[in-house]
Amino acid sequence: MTEEKDTQPQLPPTQAIARLSEKSPEGWFEYPVRAYPHHTDYAGIVWHGTYLIWMEEARVESLRAIGVNFADLVALGCDLPVVELALRYHKPMKLGTEAIVRTRMLEMDGVRLNWEYQIQSRDGQELYLTGVVTLVTVDIEKGRIIRRLPESVKDALVKLSR
Repeated sequence: MTEEKDTQPQLPPTQAIARLSEKSPEGWFEYPVRAYPHHTDYAGIVWHGTYLIWMEEARVESLRAIGVNFADLVALGCDLPVVELALRYHKPMKLGTEAIVRTRMLEMDGVRLNWEYQIQSRDGQELYLTGVVTLVTVDIEKGRIIRRLPESVKDALVKLSR
């Protein structure tokens, strides 16, 4: 079992988030959010899992903005599960706070789609979270990685990749 762990790919260290941010050009998709009571714990601080939900919503909306509707991908038998996730929580976000979830696809690396995120205050003065998420395309019926994307999807994603 130890040998198997050693051969598994590892998540990048948290410093990798900063390096990816530095080398990426602009081109963010922005998705506004507001922290409602159901997003927070009893102290009025946004629960850590809420950020993941907002990140996925922003990613799905950014795809929709370039003509890739997630429901259409599912109808084609394609899913985009998360296979790697690295987050850094910089500052707690509180109940009632409005923020912007910024996302962009960094690159298509073989079957891997690497996305970058920032969650910040609307005025850009406060940074709440940075992250990198890696997705792969999976054939829903077979449960296997799709090595070759449908051309329409690939063409749309190329618009996003850097």
